[in-house]
Amino acid sequence: MLAFFCLCITIVNVVFSVDGDEVKSISVMEGDSVTLHTNVTQIQTDDQIQLLFESHGTHTGEIMKWANLSFIYDVEGEGRFKGKLKLNNQTGSLTITNISIADSGLYELKINTSRETSYERFNVTVYAPLTVPDIIIDSSQCFLLSSSSKCVLLCSVLNVRDVSLSWYKGNSLLSSISVSDLNIRLSLPLEVKYQDTNTYSCVLNNPITNQTQHLNINEVCQTCSEHRLWKAIVFGVIIAIVWLSTILAVAIGVIHYNKKERNNSTSTEVNNSTYTEVTIEIM
Repeated sequence: MLAFFCLCITIVNVVFSVDGDEVKSISVMEGDSVTLHTNVTQIQTDDQIQLLFESHGTHTGEIMKWANLSFIYDVEGEGRFKGKLKLNNQTGSLTITNISIADSGLYELKINTSRETSYERFNVTVYAPLTVPDIIIDSSQCFLLSSSSKCVLLCSVLNVRDVSLSWYKGNSLLSSISVSDLNIRLSLPLEVKYQDTNTYSCVLNNPITNQTQHLNINEVCQTCSEHRLWKAIVFGVIIAIVWLSTILAVAIGVIHYNKKERNNSTSTEVNNSTYTEVTIEIM
């Protein structure tokens, strides 16, 4: 019985401890609104409501306080939350409108009543809107592929917070990439054959939404054929120029050599000529 009693006390302590320290996680897109709900069903006019905020490990402290359902303390009224906070006069729930990524962080909503003090904690994560990824040809690979029936595609997008970029064949995941550096573009390659009839798609997603770009193999890979053709033409022109330059250089060399030989022959003839001495006798 003593052991059972101790076990019950332990369970009760754990439950109250978890409830008191519970942090509710909320994910929201930038520009949307988020509501921090309380467990209060009815607040009174003499109740006090406080909002505390901690951003990325930096403790901001109390940013708002209400008493008699009106503001009496407003540190951030001219800052990031200006005109963005709406209080529910019935429940004390707080709505943040037009939320931004800078508003991500830990919120604590504290309600002081004549009966009790209640706390609600919320970990709010704000994600940037996603753009549709681009599918382009990797022209640098067109001339390097061993087979002219293949092409390499790149699914590319500007990197934003907590996203991953993936290639799918039908519903099967082929490859995926996620990079924390927000200053670079995410690019994921895929090699396909021109005659491939499978359905491919590139998906950019974060924990709450995604954007999908479907692949049209014939349309995109046709560009690789054009690149191969142009590279072949350019290569042929370069070869022709090299050959013509070589032939021209040889011709100039031959002409120069023949001219030099003729000059040498003329000089030899002059040196070998016999001069006759003429004596003029004056009477």
